[in-house]
Amino acid sequence: MTADLFTTNNVWMMLCTALVFFMHLGFSLLETGLTRQKNTINILFKNMFIICAGLLIYFTGGFSLMYPGEFNGYLGFNGFGLPLGVDGVSIDYADGGYTYWTDFIFQGMFAATAATIVSGAVAERIRLDAFMLFSVIYVGLIYPIVGSWHWGGGFLSTMNSFLGAELETDGFYDFAGSTIVHSVGGWAALIAVVLLGSRKGKFSNEGRSLAIPGHNIPIAVAGVFILWLGWFGFNGGSVLSADPALTSLVLVTTSLSAAAGGISAFVSSTLWFKNYDVTMFMNGVLGGLVGITAGADLMSPLESILIGLISGVIVVVAVNLIDRWKLDDPVGAIAVHLFCGIWGTIAVGIIGAKASLDQFLVQFISISIIAFFCCVSAFLILFTIKKTLGLRVSNREEMEGLDLHEHGMDAYADFGLNEH
Repeated sequence: MTADLFTTNNVWMMLCTALVFFMHLGFSLLETGLTRQKNTINILFKNMFIICAGLLIYFTGGFSLMYPGEFNGYLGFNGFGLPLGVDGVSIDYADGGYTYWTDFIFQGMFAATAATIVSGAVAERIRLDAFMLFSVIYVGLIYPIVGSWHWGGGFLSTMNSFLGAELETDGFYDFAGSTIVHSVGGWAALIAVVLLGSRKGKFSNEGRSLAIPGHNIPIAVAGVFILWLGWFGFNGGSVLSADPALTSLVLVTTSLSAAAGGISAFVSSTLWFKNYDVTMFMNGVLGGLVGITAGADLMSPLESILIGLISGVIVVVAVNLIDRWKLDDPVGAIAVHLFCGIWGTIAVGIIGAKASLDQFLVQFISISIIAFFCCVSAFLILFTIKKTLGLRVSNREEMEGLDLHEHGMDAYADFGLNEH
């Protein structure tokens, strides 16, 4: 490999890092737009905290926990911080795809995403201090441990036997994180929503789901487009080099799945509810993006469209199932990130270059292991917080708004009110 190619690879990875960072603005706008005005500052504060605290905690120990080097396949640790003496700026590091420093910052942007998924699902009724504490623990410990099982060279990445039977597979496969990122956040969001309960006024006395409209749909739509743009870095960077053929294929499959997911969700929701629901359209696009993330490098354009079409239907069905279960997810995070994350990961064993019964079994087993670990971990963390610090704001704080009670400010001050 030439020095020029090494530089090109690294520049591409740094650009992808910037795109993934930009996704945090997308999440902020999406969550803000789909919730009520009185909680805007609270949403923005949580998203600011997630990226700042997430990077620091990932630097402190998360990166070494996720990429420990040689370890037993289940749990390893390579020390605190980032050692300056590491030989990570030469072509020999990562096959010339990027430097050690680019490796850390790219993966650090991924780490914070898991907590961002939870933020939207628990919006408008969780205590800010409780959410911050949970985020630090989950991003600092749970996400890196799960990540080490696959991306860090752990037991899932080499699992090719089950109950004594040898399977014809190289192990679990999740290209950019349908499960490792999105489902890890989705399982935590599900547990958090169950423990928190629904917002006041979300369900009638008869148990019927009532709409609580978001206050700024244009901002939410802008968030979706920013997330779609950021996904070019999320999936494109997961090639781990600037390989022209594979990178361009990944961007094509990513976009086609997103487009198909949007169309599928809008059509199926229109047939179901007899109206054109833009929020379903938005979440269908995101569902298509999540669905393709596990196998974006394995799918043909036509296969990626199929994954997106199914993802869009899954979003619509999942949103309605969640309502029927009397769970309250203001932004549809569980439907998008958990349900479509599971589908996208399973799809690797059904569609595309790795499709086989053995690969399907490995995908299913791996999802089940991760689901159990994340659900138990999230429950223990959140239940402990609930019994000690407290998890939910008071009825008065919820009714009057978290912006007033937790932040003492208004997101949309009327500057002209007192002018003469």
